[in-house]
Formats: sequence, structure tokens, C-alpha cells
Amino acid sequence: MIFMNDFDESTFLALDGRSLRVFLAVLDTGSVTAAADRLGVTQSAVSHTLERLRGVMNDPLFVKSGRGIQPTAHAQALADRARQLLDDLRDFAAGARFDPATAEFTLTIAANDFQRDLFLPEFYRRVTAAAPGIRLRVIPSGVPTADMLRENRCDLLISPRPPAGADIFQKRLLTDRWTCFYDASMRKAPSKAEWFAARHIGVVYERGERLAFDTELEARGLKRDIAVTVPNFSGVPVFLRGSDRLATLPGLTSLEIMREFAAVSLPFEFPEMPMYLVWHRRNHLDPAHGWLRGRLDEVAVEVGRID
Repeated sequence: MIFMNDFDESTFLALDGRSLRVFLAVLDTGSVTAAADRLGVTQSAVSHTLERLRGVMNDPLFVKSGRGIQPTAHAQALADRARQLLDDLRDFAAGARFDPATAEFTLTIAANDFQRDLFLPEFYRRVTAAAPGIRLRVIPSGVPTADMLRENRCDLLISPRPPAGADIFQKRLLTDRWTCFYDASMRKAPSKAEWFAARHIGVVYERGERLAFDTELEARGLKRDIAVTVPNFSGVPVFLRGSDRLATLPGLTSLEIMREFAAVSLPFEFPEMPMYLVWHRRNHLDPAHGWLRGRLDEVAVEVGRID
């Protein structure tokens, strides 16, 4: 029998859950044979594991007593710690746990002002009703990049143009329609010819990215006369109000940002606009992250029912 006086890391790392189960089975049954039967292994496998544990613990652990064996004082002292270690390993294998009632952290979501107003107030009401310790931070998304998620600048992002990547996950929240808005006190709804002849108010983000509507329009060889550009959706109303200009925006902006204006379908066929929720692979199986995605999806389902 070899006892190790120098407790090196390689010996420490030789411990595992199976070894602890064997140790506890022998301790509980007082027999190598009974422990082997309980675990469904051979007696030699139990004996081999005990020999290895004796070397690691620098203690015989079990000694002969009559026809059976008895644990040493050191083995008895280790029993509770061994059971706790096994419980911890089970918890580790089960993954992280999440209790909304006691959770405390800040969730960062990247969204433009339209998506912010459309989803996040109701989302946050639902979250804090169950998880009052969760704080929300909203940052502008513009046209988002995968690096925003990879570099942990945000936990989630909402966008009609989700960034791509093998490490990026996405879920379609809803589908919207591009809609023509106008001030009904200044003009009537435009025909197709009038739409193309009109002057427009457009959105161009701070880094120069245009709406997907404009890139798609250009891809079709079409263009519109944009008289004014603003860096976000919230800037459109002040320029549209009291003018004969037009603004083509997602139809659901009528619920908040564009609610004071008349709205009609575009006078020509145009693809619908999907809206996505996007996150990084590292958060995909996190229970807290999954719970939050579920609350946002609930809000999106209700918003999507609004015609």
C-alpha cells in the first residue's frame, strides 16, 4: 500500500464522482461485496477504486474488523463532505438555476426607438412582475452587428436585419408591413405615381446605414425623392406634421411614434418586414436568458395580433 506525502495536483484531479460513490457505498454497507452489488460493478472494481482513494487521501479509509471492515476516523470525517460534493456535481450537471423572484442583474437590449417603444415597456412590466430585481438597459442598435453580441455589449438585440454567424441564434418575433404615412390635413393618400413624385422623409442611422426599405427599393432600380433624413423613427413626426410629404415606415409605428398620422398600404407590391430576436450561443441554454426570451416572445405574439 502506497501513501502519498506530497499532495500534488495530478492526484487531486484523479478524484471523480464515481470514486466518491464507491467510497460512500462501502461506508454505508460496511462491505466491499455489498457495495459492488449496490453499484452493479465487480468487487475488483470497488477494491481498485478504494486503493486509489487511499493513495489520494493518505489514509487506509477502511480496516479489517472481524469478518468485515470498519471506516477509519478520517473516513468518517470525510463522509459528509463526500455527500455534499456529489450533490454539487449533480447540480453542476443539471446546469444553472434561475429563480425570477431572487434574480438580480442588468439585462441589456439593443433596439432602435421603434422596437424599444413597441416591445420593451410591456416586456419590462411582465419581467418585473415576476423578477423585480432585474434591471433593463436599452442601447441603440442601428443596423446591428454580430460583434455587439460577441463582445457582450448587449444580451439581446431586436432587428429586422439580424446579423449572421455560426455562433448567433435568432427567432422571428413577427412580420410587419411597410406603410405610407401622411398628414391627412395636408393631403390625401397617394397613388403609385403620386408616391414616386412626392418628397419623402427618410431614416438614416448615425453611421449612415439606411432602412432595409431603401436598400430593397434601390435593388429594384427604383428611388424616391428624400427631402429630409433623421437618425431615428422618433424624428419623423415633427417633419411630417403640417406638410404634404410622405414617410414610409413599418406599419406598427402607428401604435406609438406615428399614431397621429393617416396610414395606408403602399400603392405597389413590396415584401413584408420580419422582426427578429437575436442572441449569442453562450446564452442559448442559460435558464434566465431563456425565461427572458420567453417573456419577449409573449409580448411579440400579442403585438402581432394587432392589425
